[in-house]
Amino acid sequence: MPIIMDLRQAVMHKMHGQDEAGLHEMIEGSIGAQEAALPGLGVVFEMMWRNIDPAKQDEIVSLVHDQLEQSNLQPLK
Repeated sequence: MPIIMDLRQAVMHKMHGQDEAGLHEMIEGSIGAQEAALPGLGVVFEMMWRNIDPAKQDEIVSLVHDQLEQSNLQPLK
């Protein structure tokens, strides 16, 4: 009988048991890679977001906001 997992479970299963160097390598390998890696990074972000205090969340929001401001994207018409 096949094992059925949702995306979150599959990502967590793949990361489980990795040491810090292995996790670092997995994250670095996903950044700038094919878009197929983005959902996995989203799962990692979600896991972190749920387990950090509101002050850290505010820091992340500020960082994302600053990076978006620096991106010079123009509004879509």
